[in-house]
Amino acid sequence: MTVIYKICPAALWQAAERNGIFAGAPVDVADGFIHFSTAAQVKETAAKHFARQPDLLLVHVQAERLGERLKWEPSRGGALFPHLYAPLRLADVQKVAALPLGPYGQHVFPALEP
Repeated sequence: MTVIYKICPAALWQAAERNGIFAGAPVDVADGFIHFSTAAQVKETAAKHFARQPDLLLVHVQAERLGERLKWEPSRGGALFPHLYAPLRLADVQKVAALPLGPYGQHVFPALEP
């Protein structure tokens, strides 16, 4: 089992919970797919794209549940990143955890599964 992660503003995720589906953040919609990261990539993603942003959530998804809608494509430095070419069904979400800021402005991550 491979767990992939989506960093999401809490307000955006709350809207998804009301709608029953997550269509993506504005950057996802613009790019045509939902950006995810692996456990090895997600901390760098947070530092690069979400530095010092409060009120974030870490969405955990079992990659295998997404089937052919999930593509592994080269991105930062040629590493393969998971991209979902469809809305994320909330039924496919394994867990949602808070991603608080620590005392030095870096996000404090829960335990990550590879």
